[in-house]
Amino acid sequence: MYNGILPVYKERGLTSHDVVFKLRKILKTKKVGHTGTLDPEVSGVLPICIGDATKVSDYIMNMGKVYEATVSLGTTTTTEDQTGDVIERLTIGENTITKAQIDHVLTQFQGVITQIPPMYSSVKVNGKKLYEYARNNQVVERPKRQVKIKQISRTSDLRFEHNNCEFDMIVSCGKGTYIRTLATDIGKALGLPAHMSKLTRTQSGGFDLDASLTLEDIKMLHEQDTLQEKLFPIEYGLKGLKKITITDDMVKGKILNGQKFNKAQFEQNIEEIVIMVDDATQKVLAIYEPHPEKNHEIKPKKVFN
Repeated sequence: MYNGILPVYKERGLTSHDVVFKLRKILKTKKVGHTGTLDPEVSGVLPICIGDATKVSDYIMNMGKVYEATVSLGTTTTTEDQTGDVIERLTIGENTITKAQIDHVLTQFQGVITQIPPMYSSVKVNGKKLYEYARNNQVVERPKRQVKIKQISRTSDLRFEHNNCEFDMIVSCGKGTYIRTLATDIGKALGLPAHMSKLTRTQSGGFDLDASLTLEDIKMLHEQDTLQEKLFPIEYGLKGLKKITITDDMVKGKILNGQKFNKAQFEQNIEEIVIMVDDATQKVLAIYEPHPEKNHEIKPKKVFN
């Protein structure tokens, strides 16, 4: 039985669910889950949690992502990317836009920004996914959301062809960011129709593209019985959380039994989620959080027996 986190390279044409389905067949286990959906036409890093590591997928998703995207100025589409139908078109010539104008607009998107998710997305409204409304030609009010853009910059010259202008950019962002929506919003800020024409996720949850394995790699390593060596431990997926090291065997036992604790029992100030780590093995014992009603207590959120 495998336990750990596996950085997988998702090829274009596959859904994130396809990757999970194929891995369940290869590894002969149902305990496989992904850490954030990648659209079918997007390639890149998709961290996969296997076995007990499925308990920490939410924390991996919160660790941030890096994308390389191509923005196409001149057309907008129904899906905000290259797969949709064109709904607005404008001829873009070399005198229409400059690198300086684009760079200035990109700086306006750094920090916390407001996004409205695209209609063709899996965001739910009244229990139904937005793409289900879109497929039925129904229009619903989409909830605004705050997302964080840690860094954004242009990484190529402007390319003028087919009456459009394309440029590449790199985006480091937090959970829940839609890069295709970012592309269309950049266009709006420039006063031009725009969509995202290509996207690759180069980093997710601390995993890089270069270290990611293809499904073929994983199948071969599994058949050679060497795949476990490539899995990252559960602790890797929790490295963004505050750590408390436990030395007392009696306390370790209470943690593994899911007992609550008085905050005063620990030297550290606990005001948010923390992980309890065994000092002898450096293995995570449990994730604890402040009690919602008793300010002096912490309670277990997940226990790793």
